[in-house]
Amino acid sequence: MKPAPFSYHAPKTIDEALKTLANVADDGRVLAGGQSLVPTMAFRLARPKHLVDINGIEELSRLVVESDKLCIGATVRHAAFERPVVKGPLGDLMSEVVRHIAHKPIRTRGTFCGSIAHADPASEWCLVAAALDTEMILRSTRGTRTVPAAKFFDDILTTALEDYELLAEVRIPLLARETRFGFYEFSRRAGDFAIAMAMVTCELKDSKIVSPRVAVGGIEAFPRRFSEAEALLDGRAANAETFATAADVVAKAVDPLDDAQYSADYRRGLVRTVICRALERATS
Repeated sequence: MKPAPFSYHAPKTIDEALKTLANVADDGRVLAGGQSLVPTMAFRLARPKHLVDINGIEELSRLVVESDKLCIGATVRHAAFERPVVKGPLGDLMSEVVRHIAHKPIRTRGTFCGSIAHADPASEWCLVAAALDTEMILRSTRGTRTVPAAKFFDDILTTALEDYELLAEVRIPLLARETRFGFYEFSRRAGDFAIAMAMVTCELKDSKIVSPRVAVGGIEAFPRRFSEAEALLDGRAANAETFATAADVVAKAVDPLDDAQYSADYRRGLVRTVICRALERATS
């Protein structure tokens, strides 16, 4: 099929983009990588009357460290992270995660911020954002809002981003040098959407887990951290018994999606596996 008719806008500055969005907010969409939007338009599942193409805005391509945060502009592609963009654990973590995102052509065109704004439960970058206390910078003609990840994701494909706003930048705090991380994803085939995935960061002191973060994606309507598991892990020995106990805590706390392909019970069982394997990788 072909997309329904639409008007195309190609602003050259952020201010111009924001003014255009304000004018077409009711039936307009932002076009960056287009790896989710364009297919849905081709099948006419999405029928925006206006597309606001932000690829010509130079300022949105920035990828820099400021105030101990990695700032990722709205047009930065997935492929930018295939090699560490910063020294230390955060750069290594993102290089590990990006290998699980779809396939090379999609990583070359799709954008980090586009994945965040789309908010698919199976998005690896959304899990990273939830796990690492990421900030979303939302801009509009009404001003600028900074929204933490914990308040940004609302539901499946639903966020705090208003129709008249642009997700201009995402800011991820740099991780301390001593930080370890573990990421584990389960999908049917390489490049497929994740059915379940987990991310763990922590430090190890005297073989004990310190300052853990535990987050799960793909299982629920949106990714999130699990404070109950983090409290249990903090100060505990890094061993199989501890991992299994933490995994049980998360499995009991989740509210799994339930559909014709994968039942809630199946997803709950996967939680235990991905948590344990992420913990193993973080502490090995």
